[in-house]
Amino acid sequence: MRRSFLAITLIILTALPSPLFAWDACGHMTVAYVAYQHLTPATQTRAYALLKLNPDYSKWLKQIPKGTSLKNKKMMIFMIAATWPDQIKSETGYKDDGTDDGNRPDGASSNLNVGYSDKLHHKYWHFVDTPFTDDGTALPPIPTPNAETEIDIFRGVLSSSDADALKSYDLVWLLHLVGDVHQPLHSSTRVSHDSPQGDSGGNDVMLCAKPCKNELHAFWDDLLGTGSSPATAVTAGKALAEPDATLAANLDTATWVKESFDDAQSTVYTAPIGAGDGPFTLTTAYKTSAKKLAQERVALAGVRLANVLNAELK
Repeated sequence: MRRSFLAITLIILTALPSPLFAWDACGHMTVAYVAYQHLTPATQTRAYALLKLNPDYSKWLKQIPKGTSLKNKKMMIFMIAATWPDQIKSETGYKDDGTDDGNRPDGASSNLNVGYSDKLHHKYWHFVDTPFTDDGTALPPIPTPNAETEIDIFRGVLSSSDADALKSYDLVWLLHLVGDVHQPLHSSTRVSHDSPQGDSGGNDVMLCAKPCKNELHAFWDDLLGTGSSPATAVTAGKALAEPDATLAANLDTATWVKESFDDAQSTVYTAPIGAGDGPFTLTTAYKTSAKKLAQERVALAGVRLANVLNAELK
């Protein structure tokens, strides 16, 4: 059965779109895979009913080969849905709002939560730029709304009596954002004299000389893999160790963000990453440490996501 399932899902390798994702598509689907293994049957059923309301649901179905069992189809839909907030960045009909190429909230549109009629990218929902500095530069305020504020809003809707159409929209965003805030560079930004507003979560830190576009943030996004198929994510998920149960039971969003913020300072911005924007050359030791932390954070994100949905999804 396992070999048959993996053989079927490998067909999807060329079927899914491959735009650049936070944690990459593989990372987000791995979070969702881990979560799905910890959902109760009732929560799995409820989540699938809501995901069927997504406007891209028919596209997701086409990405699943005929003959896939209903059980595996539901799991794969759940995994693909976790990438939807990144998918819309390359879909027609959606657009940026805010400033700084859509990465900074600006105005009433930033606080919308009206469901699928909202055709804005809301890029600033994907992260919470918590600033820190190594050179004494004054810290800027944290822009709001952000990933932390939106996770709490979406959780509130999922536990409420609001309409299923809104719950569907908030569910796909929640599947994505819980993964996002467990990525250290989605919860931090390094402020310096040369970058008084921060380095955009490591997006401005180069790992090779210009015009090379390899930056620190992208390196961390890709640590779980760059494949865009559920099969790749299943393989990655099966390789993860079960996270500490006490940590996984902590469902406080602010704590998740603080953990990632602390990890950024203790693991991300460490040698050979020095002051300034580089370019820096990563060592084998740095890559090994980064991969270990990424795996731990993805596994923890997945179990926490499941615990939230089991407890709060109505």
